[in-house]
Amino acid sequence: MLSYHLQSALGDLRDLIKITESDVEDIKVANHNPQFDRLKLKEEKLKSFESKKAMIDHEISSLMIASPDKDLPELLNEEQHNYLAELKVELSNLRDVNKRYAKLVLAVSNLYNTFLERLVPTEMQGYAKVASKNSSILKVRV
Repeated sequence: MLSYHLQSALGDLRDLIKITESDVEDIKVANHNPQFDRLKLKEEKLKSFESKKAMIDHEISSLMIASPDKDLPELLNEEQHNYLAELKVELSNLRDVNKRYAKLVLAVSNLYNTFLERLVPTEMQGYAKVASKNSSILKVRV
């Protein structure tokens, strides 16, 4: 059962990586709608992975309780060791692709915020930002 959960978790991780790589490519060409469309799928894959991770933890705990005198490496077969190694690699890959995506999201966010600030200048009133009274672009001409 542990091997099945490991294999399934690997599939979810690989799907998440593919989805995020698609997001990276779409944000580069300002194709935002597909990113928003994939958001629900991404959330489902993440929940699925978290669920499978919990099942993996449970299976490993059960093995350790059943054989308290053995270390974890002794309890797992070669296939399970390989799956765990792949899981580690794919988690690292997901972290890297998420870092790339986050940098692009931050850059796009800063760009939009800069444009907005130039169009509608704001000033701080206490803790709130409000439109400046001197925003020339918003003056109504009669």
